[in-house]
Amino acid sequence: MRAIIEGLSEIQRRERLQQALTLSETSVSQGIGTQKERTLHSVLKYYLEPDAEYHEIPIGSFIADIYRDDRIIEVQTGSFTPLAKKLDAFLPEFPVTIVYPIPWHKWVHWIQPDTGEVSKGRRSPKTGHLYMLLPELYRIRPYLMHPHLCLLPILIDLREYRYQDGWGRDGKRGSHRADRVPFEIGPTKLLTGPADYISLLPDSLPESFTMKDFIKATRFSPRSASYALSALREIGVARQIGQQGRSYLYTITEEETFHAL
Repeated sequence: MRAIIEGLSEIQRRERLQQALTLSETSVSQGIGTQKERTLHSVLKYYLEPDAEYHEIPIGSFIADIYRDDRIIEVQTGSFTPLAKKLDAFLPEFPVTIVYPIPWHKWVHWIQPDTGEVSKGRRSPKTGHLYMLLPELYRIRPYLMHPHLCLLPILIDLREYRYQDGWGRDGKRGSHRADRVPFEIGPTKLLTGPADYISLLPDSLPESFTMKDFIKATRFSPRSASYALSALREIGVARQIGQQGRSYLYTITEEETFHAL
């Protein structure tokens, strides 16, 4: 896993992604795979493990996305909530890596529901960051310190296809997503312990901060910020140090503290 993440040049990453796109397209056309999956999920599986022999392997009552050399990789493109039961089953026996793709730069294409016509892509002004993984950690917080668990957020450039079937004059509000297709693999970070999570935090976060400061630095919604900070406190990365007016005051634990443990 680490070799795939850190040992590939930019050219090698592009070649590997192109191979994964081809393999994914072939598997769909041949009806390979037991799970109905979107393109992003399928392509990442082939990027991480090109040999489909190791995909969708039954482990007890569950299906592992990838199982090879007594290790499990789960590609999670949505909420982490469904992972809890899998982690209960997998972690006592196997090392597990959860791969979480985050849109880095995104081009949005609109599909006309009547004709199927696809618009030229327009780049979204939003930019993804690795720390966008943090709110999802709340959903698996009892497992975060398990020695068998690693997480791998990956920034990905992708094209998002949406049906123009929403409300409003342009039909875009409340529209439904059709698919996401990656075309570039960006920065990533393998998270194996609390010290690794510190490196995800934005540089603009003050040394001592309130929830309002945290929201400003991350641009999370209040709910997502609350989930993220709760998870960071759960693993000792963030801690409460007092109050500032009516707001709680927090700080980030020094990285050296974890290396000394």
